[in-house]
Amino acid sequence: MASQCIESYRSSAEIVLGDDLFRLQPRGRLRVANPEEEKDHVFKQNKRAVSYAPEVTAFVEKCKLKKMSEVKTKELLLLWLSVVEVYFKKPTSEKLTFKTGTGLSDSFPASAFEQNE
Repeated sequence: MASQCIESYRSSAEIVLGDDLFRLQPRGRLRVANPEEEKDHVFKQNKRAVSYAPEVTAFVEKCKLKKMSEVKTKELLLLWLSVVEVYFKKPTSEKLTFKTGTGLSDSFPASAFEQNE
């Protein structure tokens, strides 16, 4: 049911390519198209492994990406969990919170996810 709802928004979604996501002033729906194949990345500061599919979708609100698809984080050295939300609890917050589909969440300094890493 949820996937049908997301599919109905896909045609009118704003498409963002690669690093342009970080320069976006978000409103509404978001679809990130990565022309490459699935990409794995480890954020050095917090040693978190993530995996992005060639296309990532999310609904965008102020300080929040929700109903995300195709982003995973590696836990306990072998278990990959889907990330469904990324948000700041307050607009002035220094910590970025990640929530998985299992309901688990964790917060990290936003600086750990800056592009120059």
